[in-house]
Amino acid sequence: MERVFITGAAGYVGRNLARHFLENGVAVVAMVRSETSAERLKQLGAEIFVGDILHAEMAGAMSGCDGLVHAAADTDHGVATARQTAINVEGTRRVIAAARQASVRRVVHLSSDSVLADGSPLINVDETIPMPRRPAGHYSRTKAQAETIALSAATSDFAVIALRPRMVWGRDDTTGLRMLVDMAQLGKLAWIGGGTYLTSTTHIANLCHAVEYALRRGTSAEVYFVSDGAPVQFRAFVSALLETQGIAPPTKTVPRAIIRTMAVTGELLHTATAGRIAPPLTLQAFAASAIENTVNIRKAERDLAYRPIVSREEGLAELRALTFRGQ
Repeated sequence: MERVFITGAAGYVGRNLARHFLENGVAVVAMVRSETSAERLKQLGAEIFVGDILHAEMAGAMSGCDGLVHAAADTDHGVATARQTAINVEGTRRVIAAARQASVRRVVHLSSDSVLADGSPLINVDETIPMPRRPAGHYSRTKAQAETIALSAATSDFAVIALRPRMVWGRDDTTGLRMLVDMAQLGKLAWIGGGTYLTSTTHIANLCHAVEYALRRGTSAEVYFVSDGAPVQFRAFVSALLETQGIAPPTKTVPRAIIRTMAVTGELLHTATAGRIAPPLTLQAFAASAIENTVNIRKAERDLAYRPIVSREEGLAELRALTFRGQ
């Protein structure tokens, strides 16, 4: 790879991917939606392309790129919206079509473990598990559609690989970690069912490493789960994340059955009232954080030679050090 195009480059994952490739001598064309979000990427040395994946003519900007990483997505875990459908489904269709037109050779589509979510625990799942007929929510549904669109475009001279990380975290996290801190400070964070179930996690450096390996070595039209390796107890991991920010973890717990009932009932009321009543919690959010979600990465280890390069302990130590330095 000499030149890579990244969609969603201003987001948490996108900007870390840009930094990763630039630090490894690969030129980056970073697609952002506005000039105001481009400054950090310019400082890293990326070439900037300003545009919206639903409207911009992307093929010209992709010209001369060896690879594409499609990281742009609407990750909201709330109720269904037309915007999420447009970005995740139609946006992916347009990005892939532009890449083919520009003769990009290899594409990594960033998918998610959520494509398998139906509200039941996902325990050590691998790439052979079929997508559910009734997804947990609109995010799962649209990400599954996007993954299918991307992979179906693969040809002998246009390689498309999908990566499914679980619970991305680490340095420079202005999304998930910020939300956890805010909820804890407001007293709105509680452990569902005690929080003792297991979860897989993916440090941002490990995800960037996996994306590079998938671009270079991935088999076209294949899917790979990636993570930090062995799973960890959800409560222990989230508590450790909060502690890196100087926040004491919560002690209160809520029965899982009550939370699931709230999610299902809230969504029914939302539908019955044509959206006038917003559910306090969706089944999508429940599926992501209230039950076990663990993935098997043997296929990535075998085919991509993928190995986590940052352990959880190292990632947590880095977060503590950055907090101590006020970064």
